[in-house]
Amino acid sequence: MLAQARFGLGLFGLGLFGFLGRNRHERTGYELYGAVVVAARDPDLYGVLGVPDTLDGRFDLVGLHAFLLIRRLSSLPEPGPALAQAVFDAMFNDMDVTLREMGVGDLSVGRKVRAMWEAFHGRAAAYQAAIEAGDRAALAAALERNVWRGVPAAAAAVELARAALAQDAHLAGQGLTELGQGSVRFLPAAQALA
Repeated sequence: MLAQARFGLGLFGLGLFGFLGRNRHERTGYELYGAVVVAARDPDLYGVLGVPDTLDGRFDLVGLHAFLLIRRLSSLPEPGPALAQAVFDAMFNDMDVTLREMGVGDLSVGRKVRAMWEAFHGRAAAYQAAIEAGDRAALAAALERNVWRGVPAAAAAVELARAALAQDAHLAGQGLTELGQGSVRFLPAAQALA
């Protein structure tokens, strides 16, 4: 209980430190997260749309694709929500490892991962609200604000919103059998942008 009070464990719907415990969906979560990273690193997202090819730009596209997959998994019956949690855990475990590999000191890694978690959660809430409302303009505005970080990019943000909605529709056609085996298919960016 002391650890929970000190580090805030158990305070969030998707636990910040859930990756510390192992579960039966961990491997599948990592496989699905690997596909998220591949989709988020599609060169067309950076070349055609001009998403900044920086740590922040990469984080935002990984976050967008992870959100879309987590959204799909959460809409499915069990073990869909458990797989969604496993993807989330894999993502933030990867963020932790990446920060350490970049030389971030052990004492500040937790604080930085928490800030990244909060950023992801805020973005996911904005994207979810826009998609549920069918408000493409709100989704584009949220993407412009987050991905381009204040640099005007309205036309590119509209295109990224269209691509995100195409990915969301494509993921909706993938069932629990396939996803539960760690297999997810994202559209190539060129196809999502077409």
